[in-house]
Amino acid sequence: MAAGGGAGRKVAVAAVQFACTDVESENVATAERLIREAHKKGANIVLVQELFEGHYFCQAQRLDFFKRAKPYKENPTIMRMQKLAKELDVVIPVSFFEEANNAHYNSVAIIDADGTDLGLYRKSHIPDGPGYQEKFYFNPGDTGFKAFKTKFATIGVGICWDQWFPECARAMVLQGAEILFYPTAIGSEPQDNSLDSREHWKRVMQGHAGANLVPLVASNRIGKETVETEHGHSTITFYGNSFIAGPTGEIVKLANDKDEEVLVAEFDLDEIKATRHGWGIFRDRRPDLYKVLLTLDGEK
Repeated sequence: MAAGGGAGRKVAVAAVQFACTDVESENVATAERLIREAHKKGANIVLVQELFEGHYFCQAQRLDFFKRAKPYKENPTIMRMQKLAKELDVVIPVSFFEEANNAHYNSVAIIDADGTDLGLYRKSHIPDGPGYQEKFYFNPGDTGFKAFKTKFATIGVGICWDQWFPECARAMVLQGAEILFYPTAIGSEPQDNSLDSREHWKRVMQGHAGANLVPLVASNRIGKETVETEHGHSTITFYGNSFIAGPTGEIVKLANDKDEEVLVAEFDLDEIKATRHGWGIFRDRRPDLYKVLLTLDGEK
């Protein structure tokens, strides 16, 4: 149950992580299996990793990979997840590669617990570095940051690179988001195997949770994926470490870097709301002083 009698509005959230093959049907089946497992553990909202239908293809700039994109409407994976959400009475944010006429987006459809599609968020911040060449495939998102009112909670969903920007988290919470979700695909750096961002990655999002006094859920993939690029083979080892953070940024559930996992944690949203209001972080904001955020160098 999402609500406990007299004990506040309790919501159980889940993050799943798994290694992707490059066969869409296999990955969608794995996602469904893990969502069902999360449901058995009591989850009301289940997050699956970014672009889970296949390998993370952005290691390469290849025209044939645009064939992986599908329109938002009548999308078979989204429709399958709608049926699953309705069957299990769970909320599922569904990550997919979207084709919209001549534009392409890294998108998430928010599926409510009755199977209703609540709308779309398109990734706002698009990375472009070795192994993560997303600007070749994705237009910058045009939806703006959103909060979606689901059966169990009002949620905000950012996508991977969005998680490094505190403005994204704050914008969603200011619109009423009570829990933040970040589907992700991140791992090693093909140009330098000595680089390991996993601890930095976690700490940044823990900061979002603590700064906004909301729980946060991050789902990342695992496994080694090799993609044929225009310059030869490129390999990323995805480091998992999916986690659920509490409203002060504390990690309450953490996956490792190798195993398929289903993490579940429960939060009392009414209790967290009271703490957030009492802490004063939104009362004491000074938006009149934040215009500097609209400049590049801090000049007025």
